[in-house]
Amino acid sequence: MKKHTAGDGPAIIKKYANRRLYNTETSSYITLEHLAAMTREGRDFKVVDAKSDEDITHNILTQIIMEEESRGETMLPVNFLRQLISMYGDSMQAMVPGYLEASMDSFRRNQLQFKSAVEGAFANSPFAELAKQNMAMFEAATQAFKPGAVGAAPAKPAEDATPLSKDEEIAALKAELGKLVEKIDKLGE
Repeated sequence: MKKHTAGDGPAIIKKYANRRLYNTETSSYITLEHLAAMTREGRDFKVVDAKSDEDITHNILTQIIMEEESRGETMLPVNFLRQLISMYGDSMQAMVPGYLEASMDSFRRNQLQFKSAVEGAFANSPFAELAKQNMAMFEAATQAFKPGAVGAAPAKPAEDATPLSKDEEIAALKAELGKLVEKIDKLGE
């Protein structure tokens, strides 16, 4: 985490024996949910034991992951967890953290490209064509209601025209609606 939004360095969070977390930057007690939100926002922090001043950030982050996983927000597959556990004590253990960090960094960098690729996959799909057709029909419908458009009702009635009865107005509107439906059908072909 390199993003900082407050102060010059990471926020210092003190963990007391009663398991309470104290944010020294805001002078307030916080929860693991607050730390999870800070992490999502890219805010850097360091958690230290209030008594010994030992850095326990790793433990707290692991605890946040455990809570997220227990809430049904599972992101770590069981097989992955088993493989990870089996690496403890292995001669390759020292390489795993660097490998996982590099993999996650690579995933984050490629996330935008991945999103664009997924969106691009639908660009030439039937859904995209359907969206174009829907937009064309919408444009035609809006054009039909503009004053002066061919087939549209006049913006204001002519001075010498006699007022229409309710039945005549309804019949005229039905006729106009029928014309619009025909236009939309032609556009959909």
